[in-house]
Amino acid sequence: MEEEKMREIHELIEDIRQRATSGKGDPHLPARMWREEEILNGKPVKALVVVLRTSGCRWNACSMCGYFKDSLKGISPDDILKQVDYAISEYRNEEIIKIFTSGSFLDPQEIEFSLQKKIIEKLSGLKNLKVISVESRPEFISYDRLNHLMKLIHPKSMEISIGLESANDKVLQYSINKGFGFSEYLESAKIVKEAGALLKTYILLKPPFLREREAIDDCVHSIEKIKDITDTVSLNPVSVHRYTLVEFLWERGEYRPPWLWSVVEVLKEGKKILGGKRIKCDITGGGKERGAHNCGECDNSVLDAIGRFSLYQDVGYFEELQCDCIDEWRDNLDLEIFSLSPVVS
Repeated sequence: MEEEKMREIHELIEDIRQRATSGKGDPHLPARMWREEEILNGKPVKALVVVLRTSGCRWNACSMCGYFKDSLKGISPDDILKQVDYAISEYRNEEIIKIFTSGSFLDPQEIEFSLQKKIIEKLSGLKNLKVISVESRPEFISYDRLNHLMKLIHPKSMEISIGLESANDKVLQYSINKGFGFSEYLESAKIVKEAGALLKTYILLKPPFLREREAIDDCVHSIEKIKDITDTVSLNPVSVHRYTLVEFLWERGEYRPPWLWSVVEVLKEGKKILGGKRIKCDITGGGKERGAHNCGECDNSVLDAIGRFSLYQDVGYFEELQCDCIDEWRDNLDLEIFSLSPVVS
């Protein structure tokens, strides 16, 4: 009965998603663009972030992901190229460009390989640019194709980001519905390194059905498993996106986004594990009901500390954080030991 109910929920969400991606959106403009601070060779630099509007993620079934809303049916290679040209027209000598889609840049069905090459060639012509960063699921990472792109980029660097989320196959299958296992991540990570690209790995904090302490421990365990593989870890606390399984649970009082104290805990432990390697955290909806949050009184100060730590890797930013709600967070971690489900407060 439970499996039948879950199928009904997934079918409902899939129907909503299909209608959402057939909505309006200018096919000649990126879905979103912004500038942000980044670190390159130990120094703060500016990065231009571009979210291309494509046909979307081929998998499109993760329990927490709502980025399908950035996709658009019927998008053509010429449309995508015009989006790239627009982004280049907005380029202001940033040293890093991050090219995101709602899926995988390296998926030839989403962005055909000839178009990938054209995009990389265009970006490689930007004189001040040092790093081009893209994302991909493991199954689309091919040594031959990646090696070809790397030759087009040289002497600039390329960073490949993979959303591993967890090194625990049970969490990947039952909490996230990720569609691949840890071994597939390891295979694709090896290809990225052999091709000479940089590797960033996304780790997810608190997918559904994990208690807060379990979620913290899963992140720390996952970082330990990849510490010798990845160049950078990006911690992603779950936020409640519309038309997702997470939202379905959240609306029924069965899910709470992670505490910001949990984010701090993982960053501190992760930094101990990674040593000189970088761990960062960009929080979507931080301090809001749908994003990682504390009591509301301390959220801004904790978010500020997380942002500064992400840039400068100094855990000292966390040392003076104080709020009464840290005791409530600790109590919840203890109470969950005696509960069959996460404590939602």
